[in-house]
Amino acid sequence: MSISSSDGSGITGRSIRGHLDLRSDVRGDGTPYLSRQSFRAPIHLSKAHVESGSLLVQLVNPTAGFFDGDRLDLDVTAGKDSRVVLSTPGASRVHRARSETPAICHQRLTVESDAFLEWIPEPFIPQAGARYHQRTEIRLAEDAGLLFFEWIAPGRVARGEVFAYESLRWELDLIAADKLVARERYELTPHDHSLAALRERFPAAHYVTAYVAGMDKESWPAEDLDKFNDERTYFGHGPLTGNIHIIRSLCADSLAARALISGLRTLIYQSAGKSLPNLGRFIA
Repeated sequence: MSISSSDGSGITGRSIRGHLDLRSDVRGDGTPYLSRQSFRAPIHLSKAHVESGSLLVQLVNPTAGFFDGDRLDLDVTAGKDSRVVLSTPGASRVHRARSETPAICHQRLTVESDAFLEWIPEPFIPQAGARYHQRTEIRLAEDAGLLFFEWIAPGRVARGEVFAYESLRWELDLIAADKLVARERYELTPHDHSLAALRERFPAAHYVTAYVAGMDKESWPAEDLDKFNDERTYFGHGPLTGNIHIIRSLCADSLAARALISGLRTLIYQSAGKSLPNLGRFIA
């Protein structure tokens, strides 16, 4: 780990450029481990440990959050046959921008043959006036498994900040066996109609997305998933190509979103016949 200003990449002026580079592999006895790790503020790692057969790694942001001009590049690979769970112990925050430059996060996730990666962060909370751009690229081998969550909060609701950010730019490409399976491109801002769909169901909606890969059609728990629909959760799911599914949901508040994600994790692991790694916090 290092913090540097001499090469134009660490701390520059009032912004930070950090990175995370991780790779997991398995030892001869099948135990997963981190075969490569490199990171720099604003990211830090907890000590990885094996939980229910998966390597559990907590990503920590020791700073107050992202500011405009900050940039974080993440490159994570689940090597062949390994199982890894990446989580965060606390919410990610982006603060009010002091300029026109957004905070930027580029993340590249690769899952090799017969490997599994779960990505389950705590909520992303954009504060009033924040500018943020996130680009995600996920590459899966044909027989790879994936459980990828995203949770976008409307803001600091307790302080009356609901959809008060300046702009969120979201991009995602999901590529399986070298074929593009899903592409998302959207920008949310209170200055046009882009937030109308989020506000229509709940005035302070939390937006939850999940991509799931590696379950055969017979194991996909469609009927049980439909039961998540209720007066506080607007829920939908469907197949993409191959064994990949997408889940979308609007939740009335953070409690509904947390309950949904916890329930989804439990159901998907059970349906896949896998042991559920305990994250050590409210989401089991």
